[in-house]
Amino acid sequence: MYPILFKIPVPGFLEGTFGEYFTVYSYGFFIVLGAISGIVYLSYQTKKKFGLPFDQVNSLFLLLLLAAVVGGKVFLYFEDPSRYANNFKGLISGRGFVFYGSLLFCIPTMLYFFKKNKLPAFKMLDLMAITACLVHVFGRMGCFMAGCCHGVKWHGPWAVTFTDPVCQANPLHTPLHPTQLYSVGLILTILIALLLFKKYQRFDGQLFLTYLMLYALGRSVIEVFRGDLSRGFVIGDYVSNSQFISFLVLVVTGYFYVKFYKKSVTTSAK
Repeated sequence: MYPILFKIPVPGFLEGTFGEYFTVYSYGFFIVLGAISGIVYLSYQTKKKFGLPFDQVNSLFLLLLLAAVVGGKVFLYFEDPSRYANNFKGLISGRGFVFYGSLLFCIPTMLYFFKKNKLPAFKMLDLMAITACLVHVFGRMGCFMAGCCHGVKWHGPWAVTFTDPVCQANPLHTPLHPTQLYSVGLILTILIALLLFKKYQRFDGQLFLTYLMLYALGRSVIEVFRGDLSRGFVIGDYVSNSQFISFLVLVVTGYFYVKFYKKSVTTSAK
């Protein structure tokens, strides 16, 4: 769509360092909006529930940012090892992240932070589920603007056509499934479901496990319509890396969900 939001002319004496223009890319812009929304929500909730100062929330987000970047790049490498084995600089400096890599690296980072700061881990994870939705939905809007994570060719009523040569969509000038918007719809649906479900949750951590399961299910379906083949496949062109990871996430989170749910029923019956 619009990978570049706008350009700001750079003063002449800075052109040698920054070029003629300072470019604001839509992907980065939406990531910043998502981070701000996440920080605002988490700061308000943790202040109200646990008296957590803003400095600690800010420290948590900085740690998660680092974990997300590292995890996203590690999983990106394993999507196509032959491509990056001799081009490590391209991996680090180039565009592209794998969401599941970021998520799976962020989970142990969060648990470490909660333990270090003596915070109730499961209650915090429930807050992080909603925070993650807020950040992620803006991120997927950024994907739509940048043309990454695009869909396969499709001439349906809501197909989108990317024309800007800066877009990452391939091919250009061709109607495609708007899979980025499918993801936006999925995440917003999960967010609304979590907010409604809060009143009825049976155990701490239930919202976080529900978030993981719902996202894994929805992501598996959306993958069917994805057209960016560079994301990699585990089985031919049938099971993508993300679908395989979604299956593992479903198995693990499903196990813990059932375990904790049974425990909560037993406890309430006493």
